[in-house]
Amino acid sequence: MTAFQKKHILIIVENLPVPFDRRVWQEANTLKDNGAEVSIICPKMKGFKAPYEVINGIEIYRHPAPFEAQGALGYFMEYSIALFWEFCLSWKIYFKKRFQVIHGCNPPDLIFLVAIWFKILGVKFVFDHHDINPELFIAKFNRKGFFHWLVLFLEKLTFRNADYCISTNESYKEIAMRRGNVPADRIQVVRSGPNLARLKLKPPDKQFLKGKKYLVGYVGIIGEQESIDLLLQSAKHIVSVRQDIQFAIIGEGTSLNKMKLLTTELRLDGFIDFYGRVSDDLLTAILNSADVCVNPDKVNEMNNLSTMNKIMEYMALKKPIVQFDLKEGRFTAQEASLYAENGSIVDFADKIMQLIDNPELRTRMGEFAFKRVINELSWEYESVKLVKFYKMVLFNEKI
Repeated sequence: MTAFQKKHILIIVENLPVPFDRRVWQEANTLKDNGAEVSIICPKMKGFKAPYEVINGIEIYRHPAPFEAQGALGYFMEYSIALFWEFCLSWKIYFKKRFQVIHGCNPPDLIFLVAIWFKILGVKFVFDHHDINPELFIAKFNRKGFFHWLVLFLEKLTFRNADYCISTNESYKEIAMRRGNVPADRIQVVRSGPNLARLKLKPPDKQFLKGKKYLVGYVGIIGEQESIDLLLQSAKHIVSVRQDIQFAIIGEGTSLNKMKLLTTELRLDGFIDFYGRVSDDLLTAILNSADVCVNPDKVNEMNNLSTMNKIMEYMALKKPIVQFDLKEGRFTAQEASLYAENGSIVDFADKIMQLIDNPELRTRMGEFAFKRVINELSWEYESVKLVKFYKMVLFNEKI
């Protein structure tokens, strides 16, 4: 008998569709592979429009997400619509087949409003802490005030109502204990380790270099807090010195059009390619062709304490990295990265060119990156932690 046979787990994720949300999809498949029935509620977004779909034996229920929010009123409308659908779909799934756990993934910190009704019926609420929302609020809006207080209050209520918590790194675990008063024995760190079956090493494809000699790659969300503007300004500095480097930017987000306009303003159109959201095959083909990969996240409390999935994905593909000196970024990459002076686009550009001009260093850093992923950070290791955690949630086994 597999570990979680006859157990049903409902995962609710609001900000990304599944299976596009790679962390959630890996968690769902791990639970399913260990015998659980898994259902997921998530939004409809580009490329994932089916309201109901079964993939790999996992039932996915997608609800409307009519727009991407901007401003307080926009976020209120977006979250209200999402909560309505999450509430309705949760009861639909519960009456179809009762679940024992609601596994809620933030942002935002509102899914407890759905979970509390099921807790009355004995359902346990697991809070999967993906983002530190108070710090994210400051990163987006650069202010505190009433709404920052509200975000802190909702975070506290989420922790208070959670029976157990999953933290994506040790910094998040410390926040759960300090701000959320969650006992250490009810928290498990499960990092978003890369799936090596998905991120396969391939020979480089010169078509992505667009006639240039070298390629710099980026993958991730393109929003205000991802600081793509700093990457573009660094590219401008590089182009003023040399014209043999092409930049490939993969991903979508609310700032995509703004970044395309900035590219034109900086006269970089011939050096920057925006690929948007792409398939895994195209993503790995582009990144395998890159000589250097980058993470331009600027220094703030949100980025300093967060583990970025892109870093581990670069490492899984043997890529040397340039990033600013962030606490969790340095913990993850260690010797696989060069660390630019915080906020300096010139130093960021110089670090890129340093790697471009030193193939031996690139190779050494890439080998270190790959070995660290293989031996310590891959999902193969993190999935074991998730299974042990769920044995505690479902059967009260000690971790």
